[in-house]
Formats: sequence, structure tokens, C-alpha cells
Amino acid sequence: MPPTIAIDGPAASGKGTLSKRLAAHYGFAHLDTGSLYRAVGLSVLWAGGDPANPEMALAAALALTPESAILVHPGLRGDDAAQAASQVAAVPAVRAALLDFQHSFVAQPPGGKGSVLDGRDIGTVVCPDAPAKLFVTASMEVRAERRVKELRGAGQDVSLQTVLADMKARDERDSQRAVAPLKPAVDAFVLDTSVLDADQAFAAACAVVGAKIGPV
Repeated sequence: MPPTIAIDGPAASGKGTLSKRLAAHYGFAHLDTGSLYRAVGLSVLWAGGDPANPEMALAAALALTPESAILVHPGLRGDDAAQAASQVAAVPAVRAALLDFQHSFVAQPPGGKGSVLDGRDIGTVVCPDAPAKLFVTASMEVRAERRVKELRGAGQDVSLQTVLADMKARDERDSQRAVAPLKPAVDAFVLDTSVLDADQAFAAACAVVGAKIGPV
């Protein structure tokens, strides 16, 4: 099995940026697993359905392929997609369908060298045997400020109070769901990026990952 780097953490913790940099550094394929759930949730919304509806969510998950255009749609970065993703992620059958998707990616990563997966249950459920695991986090306030900056940069008019409330609600759903709750794997290194810039977080991650899988 090609080596895998598992990266988990809540929204706006910095795990996405960090995962992409690690993938480029090691020459590994990268998979933002959150985009899978966002795509499923957005598909249901576009069909006029409720993302919390198990049947509709499962149908959207089963229709998803690596070539699906929705996986690169700009709408995936919006807050509607984020909230819908959290709802479909609570459906066990959806998680099972997307787990198959992720296992296939890990077994045969594009390029064949290895993979970096980021999400919320990579180290605990998707790749529990991954040699390198990180749980990236930051304070709620810092994460909300980062999210507001991202959304405003995309042209969305949002308030910090609204984003903070949505983030708290999502964290509560993700951490308290019965299936694959958001939490660090017991053998994951917890990296708090609250006071770190992107370069500092990357340096810290490289030190941890390098000790597990070796240099580039």
C-alpha cells in the first residue's frame, strides 16, 4: 500500500492549505475529502431536496465519481455547501459510500507514489493505519476570522457573528454525531495553528511527518 498522510481537523483550521503543501512537497496525490461531502450536499440542494434526507443524500453519494464536474465547482467553497456537507455526513449510508471512494483513492493514488487525505475522520476511520497523522486545529475565534476573510474574498457579504454561530453549530454536529465523530486519532499529532502562519505550520508538520515516513 502506498504511504498515506492523514490530516484531520475542523473548518478553517488550516488543514486544507497544509495538506496541499505536504502533497506537493512529497509528490503525493491530494484528496480533500470534505469536497466529497460538500458535493453530495450541494447536489441535493440543487435538486431542491433536504441534505438531511437519507435517501436523497445516499443517491447523490452513489452518483459521485472522480470525474464529476461538481467536485471542482466554485460553489463547493460556499457556506451553503459547508452546512449541507455537515448534514449529509451524519447519514451512515453516505459515509459508507464515500468511504469506498476514499479507500480506492488510497489504494491507487494518481501518480502511485502516495496520498495526502484531509477531512474529519481520516486518521480514525478512513486510514487508521496511516503512518503519519495530524489533527490540525485553532481557536474558534481565529477560525471564524479566517472563514470570514475567505468568504469575503470570494465576494460574499458575511458577518463575523453569523460565521461564528454557524461554525459553532457545525462543530457541535460533527463532534457529537454517532458515526465517525470529529476527534483526534489516539496516535495523531495535534497541531494548533492559532498563532502560526502558513509557513510555520508547514515546518511543524514536515517535522512530524518526516519522522514518520522519512524525507522526500
